[in-house]
Amino acid sequence: MADKLRLPAEEIYREELDALARSDDGPRPESWKLSPRSVLTYLMGGLAKDGTPISAKYVGKAQLIETAIATLATDRGLLLLGLPGTAKSWVSENIAAAITGDTSRFIQCTAGTDENQLRYGWNYAMLLAKGPTEAALVKTPLARSMEDGALVRLEELTRMGSDVQDTLITILSEKSLPVPELNISINAARGFNVIATANNNDKGVNELSSALKRRFNVVVLPSPATLKEETEIVVKRVKEIGTSLKLPEIPSADKELARLVLLFREIREGKTQDGRMKLKSSTGSLSTAEAISTGIAGWSNAAYFGNGRIDAASLAASIVGAVVKDPVQDQPVIEEYVDNVVRNRAGWEDLYASLREVV
Repeated sequence: MADKLRLPAEEIYREELDALARSDDGPRPESWKLSPRSVLTYLMGGLAKDGTPISAKYVGKAQLIETAIATLATDRGLLLLGLPGTAKSWVSENIAAAITGDTSRFIQCTAGTDENQLRYGWNYAMLLAKGPTEAALVKTPLARSMEDGALVRLEELTRMGSDVQDTLITILSEKSLPVPELNISINAARGFNVIATANNNDKGVNELSSALKRRFNVVVLPSPATLKEETEIVVKRVKEIGTSLKLPEIPSADKELARLVLLFREIREGKTQDGRMKLKSSTGSLSTAEAISTGIAGWSNAAYFGNGRIDAASLAASIVGAVVKDPVQDQPVIEEYVDNVVRNRAGWEDLYASLREVV
């Protein structure tokens, strides 16, 4: 059988989760695999009590993760809010892996998501043959999580319509899912909760209603505060993802990735790092996630078509592709940056030459 392209977090970090569970003697909410303190260690990194090293899954303020974990120990849902690329989905998945050991219960919200995909559906062959019965009921991940007392993840909550979002109000308030066709309700078992992710600054989002927001405890995951912090995240994730994809080994590219992060931050913020020059901003987010994707693309290009080392030549085309999302509005952005910043910055001569070939 072929290897899986992307393993769930509970499989990737199985050894760490097992080590934490073996030595975890802290109090656990019902149905949790780990205590809240061990969940925090799993997310932020550290050592299990038996000395097993635990890698950091999130680089940022521990207080934010503490609040998220504490929320899920109550009956209140958790909403992770932030700009694209602030690791909302990654944090959501890893919290679910640590608490339940099962990240498969999730719903990807889109413009096409309807109420049936949130609540329940029907086996229409059985429905036509015997009418509405419990056997004909097709339960969604949300309904199954309520029955089993488990966590369910809702990714990109603002992508689906406001009328569909409001389906969650009764579930979050009453912990009950009415099935009027059968005159029954699915009542949530202890341990059930919801982790949702959303952003309000991307195109195509639907604003959450005030009634729905009140049912969540909102934790805002900020963009990395400093260049150093963002560089650490990008270097770490590029190494992890490239290794999991089994890309050919190449020498360390920390310095090249640091330059990539600086370039993205300056265009994103509309000014150079020293604040001396104002710049046009791209219509794209140029998030940390995009910097990671650009680094992976550079690794692949360097390994298969370049000199086996991530350098300016292997990254140039991907950088332009990340910046220029709208050819009309973004082309002047990259041209201005190349001519006014890259061209005049000491040590960036190779990047200037490479970018000039593709801009």
